[in-house]
Amino acid sequence: MNWDDTTGTPASERLVGSVADREDQAVEAALRPKDLDEFIGQEKVREQLDLVLRAARARGATADHVLLSGAPGLGKTTLSMIIAAEMGAPIRITSGPAIQHAGDLAAILSSLQEGEVLFLDEIHRMSRPAEEMLYMAMEDFRVDVVVGKGPGATAIPLELPPFTLVGATTRAGLLPPPLRDRFGFTAHMEFYEPAELERVIHRSANLLEVEIDAPGAAEIAGRSRGTPRIANRLLRRVRDYAQVKADGLVTREIAAAALAVYEVDTRGLDRLDRAVLQALLKLFGGGPVGLSTLAVAVGEERETVEEVAEPFLVREGLLARTPRGRIATPAAWAHLGLTPPGAPAAGNGQQDLFGA
Repeated sequence: MNWDDTTGTPASERLVGSVADREDQAVEAALRPKDLDEFIGQEKVREQLDLVLRAARARGATADHVLLSGAPGLGKTTLSMIIAAEMGAPIRITSGPAIQHAGDLAAILSSLQEGEVLFLDEIHRMSRPAEEMLYMAMEDFRVDVVVGKGPGATAIPLELPPFTLVGATTRAGLLPPPLRDRFGFTAHMEFYEPAELERVIHRSANLLEVEIDAPGAAEIAGRSRGTPRIANRLLRRVRDYAQVKADGLVTREIAAAALAVYEVDTRGLDRLDRAVLQALLKLFGGGPVGLSTLAVAVGEERETVEEVAEPFLVREGLLARTPRGRIATPAAWAHLGLTPPGAPAAGNGQQDLFGA
């Protein structure tokens, strides 16, 4: 079974997956902040973006094109909507995979109103012909529509009204330099600190009418992988548990008990993450071991382990990728409560080392 949208299957079965399912999308629409002052976290990005938008409004011009990069669930779509709201402009939303031909993009661009914000999610997955058309549209607000084929083909120039493109990507390195250079403002979205996630959780709990105390919010925040989307999803599952098993108030104890039911541990690892670590530690002595061998031991596809489980384990310092293969760090042994091979057992002195 694949565990995340990264490999092309829905992430709904993975509680700590960062890709939004339909339920997430519906809830996020209700929880999204409406302006920059209400947006929590990303302090530098908010400050810089506020200057860009204020300056554009003062000039009476459309805002510069904006590129937002970062992991899923950090607020790129929310910021795009805030940009439109701050500029008092409508927003059009589409995605890179939906634009497979230059004609698809031309149809969207030609229907834009002056000042409109075009949000293009996963912009790095757009087709190359559409990408090349976008260069001219962003720089000169013009596209050449080709009519006919072969020697008789004719390029008809089409003037576009000034608009603001907001591109979002989880893989900024895949964007070609000519496209990256045409964005007037580029921002990288960082993972959230636990204190910031606590504020997100309290705000969401207030909107969802969930009673939660500070320790309960802190417990959820600590298991949310630095991602607001995951924090909101965990909050909803803890709310369900509190309503069924308790009096509805979310405390630290209730949050911990609820997330234990959903197999999300204190560091935000779920069953897949722990399966990878346990195989690495118990079957291969902590490594090094090849990715394919590790995937077989876990019973998952190679891509699932590499693209879904490993990024978070590496970021948490529990696993390292080396030229010889994957190895576990001392933090991984400690987190699972295991002793590395060759390490003295707890309580043993120097005599045990020499067999005395």
